[in-house]
Amino acid sequence: MADQAGTNEKSWTVSAEFKQVRVDVFARRCLPHLSRRELAQAIVDKLFRINGKIAKKGTKLRAGDALTFTGPDLWLAEQPPPAASLSVPIIYEDSSLLVLNKPAGMATHGFSGRETATLANFLAAMRPELCHVGKSRWEPGLVHRLDRETSGLLLVAKTQAAFEALRNQFRRRQITKKYLALVWGETEAAGSISYPLAHDPGDRRRMSALVQPGPLAKKLKCWRAVTRLRKLADGPGLTLLEIEMETGVTHQIRVHLAAIGHPLVADALYGAAGSATFGLRRHFLHARSLRFVHPEQGVAMDVQAELPGDLQRVLEQLQIKV
Repeated sequence: MADQAGTNEKSWTVSAEFKQVRVDVFARRCLPHLSRRELAQAIVDKLFRINGKIAKKGTKLRAGDALTFTGPDLWLAEQPPPAASLSVPIIYEDSSLLVLNKPAGMATHGFSGRETATLANFLAAMRPELCHVGKSRWEPGLVHRLDRETSGLLLVAKTQAAFEALRNQFRRRQITKKYLALVWGETEAAGSISYPLAHDPGDRRRMSALVQPGPLAKKLKCWRAVTRLRKLADGPGLTLLEIEMETGVTHQIRVHLAAIGHPLVADALYGAAGSATFGLRRHFLHARSLRFVHPEQGVAMDVQAELPGDLQRVLEQLQIKV
C-alpha cells in the first residue's frame, strides 16, 4: 500500500456469477472490511467507477464489467493504521495481557482505516503484533469496549490463547468491572436495574430501556442487562455511585440510570436538556477497577485507575469526597 496520505487504485472484474448484482453488493464482497455505510458513502463520493464511468448505488453489473476504486489509501486499509502520536497510559503489562487507562474522547476502535485516532490505532503503533489477536482485525486484542466519552480501564490480550480465556471469563461473568458515576438526584443506598435494552427505533444513536415491555418490544431485538449500584456519597442534588455491570450492553449504565430518573451528569445523549455540566465536556463515568483471573498464571488480578483530573475537579467543586 502506498503512503497513507496518498491515493490508491484497485480494480476487479465481474465474473458471470455476479451479473445483475448491484454495485454496492459486489463492492462489499471486494472490500469486506468496509461497512455497508462506508461503501455507500464511497459511492456517493464517486470513488467507484464501472468501465470508467461513475458508479451509482443501484446500478446492476454485467459479466466482464470492470469495477475500479480510486481514493485515499485509508479506505483500503485492512487493519487500524498505526498512530504513534496517540498517548494512552499503560497500567499493567506482562507477556499475556495489557491493561490500559483509556482517556475520555477516544473511541475504543473503528471499523475502517478512515478512523485514525482510536485506542486500536494506538495499539497498532505500540504493539503491532496485536493486530493478529482477537476476533476482528479492527479490535487488536481488545477483550471489551468503553464508550468514547467514558474513561478508564480496558483489558487487552496479547495472545490468542489469552484472548479466548479472558473472553470466556466475560461470558461466565467472572470478570468484575466497577465504575464511578455522578448522577442527578438522590438514589437509594444500593439497588439493581434489570430493564432489557434495545436500539431506539427513532434514533439509532441511542439505546432504550424497556421499562414496560409491550407490543413494540416483541418487534425489537432486546438484550438482557443488569446494573448494580451502591451509593458512595451525596452532593447538592447529586449522588456519587459505584456501579457494577453484570452484563455488558451498549450504553448500559447510561440508559439504565436515565430510566430510573438519575441520568449521568453531563450526558448529552441521555441526560436532561439544559442541566448543569460543571464544566465537563463529557459524561461523568469512569471505569475504575477490573478484577479477573490471569489467563496463564491463574492468580486473581485487581487493577485500579484513579479518577481523571476533569472528574476529580468536579467532585472538589461540589465538595464530594470519594
